[in-house]
Amino acid sequence: MSDGGTPAAGGPARGVRPAPAAGDSRAGHGRTTGGGGTTGGGGTTGGGRTAGDRAASGDRTAGRGERLVGPARTAVTRHGSADPVKALLHRHRELCERAVDPLEIAAGLEAHGVTDRTAARFRHRDVFSLAEELYARVPRGDGGTRHGSAAPAPGAATPWSAGALLLALLPGALGLLTVAGLTATDGPLRAAVGVAGALGLAVALAGPAPAPGTRAWTGFLLIYALVGDGLLAELLTGGPDGPWPLDAPPLLGLALAAAPAVWCARLFAARARRRLAGSRGLADFAAGTRPLLLGVVALHTAALTGLLALVGTVLGGAGPPRGGAVALGVLLFLARLLTAHGYRGAAASGLAAACAVHGLALASVLAARLPGCDLLARPVEAAFSAGGPAAVPALACGAAALALLGHATAVLGRASAHAGTAAT
Repeated sequence: MSDGGTPAAGGPARGVRPAPAAGDSRAGHGRTTGGGGTTGGGGTTGGGRTAGDRAASGDRTAGRGERLVGPARTAVTRHGSADPVKALLHRHRELCERAVDPLEIAAGLEAHGVTDRTAARFRHRDVFSLAEELYARVPRGDGGTRHGSAAPAPGAATPWSAGALLLALLPGALGLLTVAGLTATDGPLRAAVGVAGALGLAVALAGPAPAPGTRAWTGFLLIYALVGDGLLAELLTGGPDGPWPLDAPPLLGLALAAAPAVWCARLFAARARRRLAGSRGLADFAAGTRPLLLGVVALHTAALTGLLALVGTVLGGAGPPRGGAVALGVLLFLARLLTAHGYRGAAASGLAAACAVHGLALASVLAARLPGCDLLARPVEAAFSAGGPAAVPALACGAAALALLGHATAVLGRASAHAGTAAT
């Protein structure tokens, strides 16, 4: 055959592949690949894996800049034909680069929905070990903080500084000044001093960077603690016919309890951070953090009750602390704790709900004076008969505190609630 296709003696023409034998299984399937390799036997590539096998497993090779999705991504993760952790690192590179230890990465991954079960798809037993590998893969300069270094981790409690100590004692000092002003004044000026002192305490007790409205709700609750019980008693008896008594001991007790509240919040942050470092799973961390939270709340409640009893004795009060003041102190502590860990909206909602119940109680008693509306005051009258004027704040603040405690038990048991958070 000529150069156009005539076979030379002893072999086939150049560039022409001989036809396979009739029994050859490659018949009809052989082809020359663009890269010089041949496929046959169902499309066998140079890597030894058939195209049919690749199609059955759903796997495919990503081109340059192509992203694996769906079954292909799952196959890559399972069969190890690519590095799944590298893709996760690319997706969360900013988090991994700014983290000062693996715990912060673990908390950030959990906040993005990565669980221990998700970590198993990346060939890790839990989120913490996955975070350790991500932290080790991110290059850092000499100024970067490595795992195990002496630098304090975010959220870890730092030693008391002079400024932090003064801020913790400031509410107590304001409370003492308010009580001194109430003792030295009389008439309308005394009421003005009490209201001004309650508003100043609201600003000091709200904590740093509260949600909008938090200081206003706190101020309303503190003003009610000062004047609300006396006003409600007067309204239920047909008054007020004149100035009603102001209740200074609860206001001072709540002010003095601010320092134990700050200490309890710092204790919870430090212990939770330590437990985060020793946990080997998100469920393990949550199971250990929730009892810690309940213990800290109980510790603060005991300190608050003792201070209220002490202040009541010094100022001439009789009997144990009122339930309304104790419930309000616990509510303020939980709101501050949630605010310090980033849940400002929940804290403001709890305070606003308590304020709404207080306002509704006073409004219902006033509305009951209208003809045919006496039924509106029946719930408040029943509460007053059962527990006195303090029953209304006890129910309102107690219900709001229980709601915030339930929410705090759920959200503060997450690792993400303790990433870069310093409770104050």
